[in-house]
Amino acid sequence: MCIFRNLFNRTPSAYNNFKHYNTVSGVKMNQINKFDYVKSYETEDRCLPNCWIVVRIDGKNFHKFCDLHNLEKPNDKRSLELMNRSAACVMKEFQDINIAYGQSDEYSFVFKKDTTMFSRRKDKLLTNVVSLFASSFSYFWSIYFGSAKLLYPPSFDGRIVLYPTDKNLRDYLNWRQADAHINNLYNTVFWALVNKKGLTTVEAQERLKGTLSGEKNEILFKEFGINYNNEPALYKKGTVLIRKVMNDPNSDRTRKTTIAMNCDIIGDDFWKEHHEILEMKTSKLYENSENFQTYYRCCPVIFLPF
Repeated sequence: MCIFRNLFNRTPSAYNNFKHYNTVSGVKMNQINKFDYVKSYETEDRCLPNCWIVVRIDGKNFHKFCDLHNLEKPNDKRSLELMNRSAACVMKEFQDINIAYGQSDEYSFVFKKDTTMFSRRKDKLLTNVVSLFASSFSYFWSIYFGSAKLLYPPSFDGRIVLYPTDKNLRDYLNWRQADAHINNLYNTVFWALVNKKGLTTVEAQERLKGTLSGEKNEILFKEFGINYNNEPALYKKGTVLIRKVMNDPNSDRTRKTTIAMNCDIIGDDFWKEHHEILEMKTSKLYENSENFQTYYRCCPVIFLPF
């Protein structure tokens, strides 16, 4: 610093030249400043206040992805568990997500109504969630698929939808779970006809054309001995991720835990039991998992690592 001070004292013009240059690129600072106007073309679209912010991601061209990676049909448990793990990673990073719901190759993340994350900028919320989910899916791949190689990087698209009322939000989640049931019932019958009866995909599609839910159940039971009611809840109902506070068995402290539940969210029971979700209150303290196992006797509960 003393060397520069002495230099500039002797040659003032040298200092004037120095302060107008970027020491790394050699570009004049006044040249940089004249380009600042390009920032005015940027837009910052913000989510409306006092609305639930739902970020929904979907696998891009996952039919091709499933075929190339030989995923089991109609459901691949490994893939669904990988989706849940990736979603839990997103919830760990973004604490303003109150609840998430996933089925098939999609996941919906619900940010609380009063979140100020990224100043509620749509582009920031969307890109951060989608990119973290996609990178987590690739990162955890080997844990669930072992030596099966990931042949190419999977990608996900995303969208943001705003819901002003609690009823709007519940109706949205009801819609997604109803969609999970309808699609899974169809796919279960469809692939039974293809894999077990030897029909082509076109023949199976024609066989199921115009059939109602009861008729699909009848085909499953009479022709394949499958009682759809006994199918895993993971496939029929999808997965709900919520936050709970648990007592840490290794210390006197409590810890936040992301819990995956394969249960009904269309009825009122879930929302009464977990009323803190819509009320945006602190997660409830549960002594141990028996609280869940007792209340959701038929609904598996998984304690994820985050």
